[in-house]
Amino acid sequence: MTTKEEYQAPDFYKTASPDRYELLKTFAQENRRNQTVAESFLWKHIKGNQLGVKFLRQHVIYDYITDFAALEQKLIVEVDGGYHYLPEQMEWDAYRTDDLMKFGFKVIRFTNEEVLNNINMVMDSIIYELNHIDRKRIIQSSHW
Repeated sequence: MTTKEEYQAPDFYKTASPDRYELLKTFAQENRRNQTVAESFLWKHIKGNQLGVKFLRQHVIYDYITDFAALEQKLIVEVDGGYHYLPEQMEWDAYRTDDLMKFGFKVIRFTNEEVLNNINMVMDSIIYELNHIDRKRIIQSSHW
């Protein structure tokens, strides 16, 4: 039996609030089973280290479920449907982005239409962000 001082949290808690992880994990699993067409299309382009980095889909970070996250690079990619343009959702998205930025993450957003109709622009944008990672941001925020 380990003492409290020796306890190491499991890896999946590194980005999640331990007290809410199980609930959020259930929601994330449901989201993975019910991806939007745009999310599924983008996932085909970024999964399996195709860009030289590992992306996770529907990954829990703090109190949020992100569409796609490259944890080592601290990059989050969100794919937004039409409801994201409702005033209250725009306010929530801004709050959420600000919160994630406090943990050192860069959040980039694309609409469903951009993903489905202009995947080359989306991929170029993601590659650009990966190539221009602010290393200071990652180092300064490497603690959870």
